[in-house]
Amino acid sequence: MDTAVARPELLLVADAVAREKSIDREEVLEAMEQAIQKAGRAKYGAEKDIRATIDRRTGDVRLSRWTEVVETVENEETQIPVHIAKRIDPALEIGKFIVDPLPPIDFGRIAAQTAKQVIVQRVREYERKRQYDEFKDRVGEIVNGVVKRTEYGNLMVEIGRAEALLRRDELIPRESFRNGDRVRAYIYDVREEPRGPQIFLSRTHPAFLAKLFAQEVPEIYDGIIEIKAVARDPGSRAKMAVISRDHSIDPVGACVGMRGSRVQAVVQELQGEKIDIIPWSPQAATFVVNALAPAEVTKVVMDEEAGRVEVVVPDEQLSLAIGRRGQNVRLASQLTRWDIDILTEAEESERRQEEFRRRTGLFVDALDVDDVIAGLLVTEGFNTVEELAYTPRDELAEIEGFDENIADQLLMRAEAYLVRRDQALNERRLELGVAEEVAAFEAFTPQMLVTLGEKGVKTLDDLADLAGDELVEILGEDAIDEAAANDIIMAARAHWFECEEGETQAAPEAAAGAAPGEES
Repeated sequence: MDTAVARPELLLVADAVAREKSIDREEVLEAMEQAIQKAGRAKYGAEKDIRATIDRRTGDVRLSRWTEVVETVENEETQIPVHIAKRIDPALEIGKFIVDPLPPIDFGRIAAQTAKQVIVQRVREYERKRQYDEFKDRVGEIVNGVVKRTEYGNLMVEIGRAEALLRRDELIPRESFRNGDRVRAYIYDVREEPRGPQIFLSRTHPAFLAKLFAQEVPEIYDGIIEIKAVARDPGSRAKMAVISRDHSIDPVGACVGMRGSRVQAVVQELQGEKIDIIPWSPQAATFVVNALAPAEVTKVVMDEEAGRVEVVVPDEQLSLAIGRRGQNVRLASQLTRWDIDILTEAEESERRQEEFRRRTGLFVDALDVDDVIAGLLVTEGFNTVEELAYTPRDELAEIEGFDENIADQLLMRAEAYLVRRDQALNERRLELGVAEEVAAFEAFTPQMLVTLGEKGVKTLDDLADLAGDELVEILGEDAIDEAAANDIIMAARAHWFECEEGETQAAPEAAAGAAPGEES
């Protein structure tokens, strides 16, 4: 019996919706089938497996109930045992389905409304999926859109067939847009969320500036000039580092353009944001000096381990180097990814003198020498008494103003000082109660042992209970690294495992000793 109902208008509706929403016709027809299935389950039973099909050529609608052939029935509404199914058709096996045609249903008002909701929902889901698929690979692009509406200062921007969000904090300060205004922005994220794909736009992102220059400067678009880094204070000032792959092309001049035409086009788009274009350099010190332009730099001291750099500038250049509210040095730090400390020549000279006095005083007190000899040692680069004590006698004698007798005296006094200092530290360690097992570690200096005692690490178990980073924190990164700290802690824990092995071996021996007693 043919239960198909000819509904050619369904195909016309599907074609119209597919064209309007720019989604596939097949997806619209699948949504219609699901709507008819839902109406069918409402009539014949929600637990039953009711399926609907629409003929893609004629529009015929067929409704049927599917029953699965199984060994053990878990759901009587959708399953049938295999021994009963074989009575209906001996060819049926486990996993096959019995398909029973159902008479067509007459859509009432409620059923039609439900079907419409299902179709609308599914079409919306397909539309969201299409929108996500279209924009997920466009992160990093600049798009032009029209402001559709404003919500609490956030802009909903229409970009083609999609809607994107331009949040208030992603807008350049003091700029405002009204409904219908055109806006250019940077896609920095596309995410799938329960309410649909969200496209996030920004006008403050550093990459927005870089992309604008790529549109204005053909050499950047062609890859001849590369933008290495960008730092922005949106709406106020920005710094951009560039490098040219072609030595015959000036990267800064190409970005500025004839009479500043190229850079001015970007400045206008960014509401008058001033842009410093600087040449990038693989030499960190040179790059930092370039980044601090227009200030002049007289000296740079790098600390690569700490990621810090000290920059010395002439006294009259200090305010220019720092910038208004620290803007210049802050942008330079963001651009170079170095922490930058600005010093004037006077400040640097004063600090250098203070450091010289401190080191000189150290040698005067430790070696009982006059300021002249102590000053010569500091000038030669000696920072600690240990460095002096381990310096060969001949090298000391070669210092201008020294001879062999002075070298011998200095080495003798340095060694005597270290012995006195270590004795004092050892006495302090004993007062603190730091165990000999802890002091036996060769990696620990007397000063480190005192520091451990003052922090409450006195026994082998105290040391073994620490983690590597905790030991580094106690002693300081200058004294020990995390790898060495982990080795020390593992060595301190060794006695734990020795105890466990001893207990394991003792158990069989005790059992063997108890056996004769049990027999008696």
